[in-house]
Amino acid sequence: MPQLNCIVVTPERMVYEQQADFVALTMFDGEIGIAPRHTPLIGRLGSGEMRITSEGSTHRYYIEGGFVEVLDDVITVLTNRAVPAGEIDEAVAREQLYSALTKQAGTPEQMAIRDRALSQSRAQLRVARRTKS
Repeated sequence: MPQLNCIVVTPERMVYEQQADFVALTMFDGEIGIAPRHTPLIGRLGSGEMRITSEGSTHRYYIEGGFVEVLDDVITVLTNRAVPAGEIDEAVAREQLYSALTKQAGTPEQMAIRDRALSQSRAQLRVARRTKS
């Protein structure tokens, strides 16, 4: 069965580079699944879960924005942050959520920053909770 070569890169390091059977990504406007022989695409990532299925096991990561490119059974994920789901500290994510909820935002720029922080902390909590299930 054909496989994808999956590469995940952050500004700091190469996070993942292995063969995969299937990859599911959170896009800025929903979720997409990528299987071998997928049509070429470039897309904008959102904050949320990335699932990489390979040889019957699933690796879960929290990703934070960036881009994905699919071309010739190679999927390249360029993201600001990629954290293995098991390494997310729920207490820290809850604290970040509370901080964002209580932050005053008087200008459109401050509201955008607060909304992004809310979205990111909620996504981290979802990924961490799915991993525990």
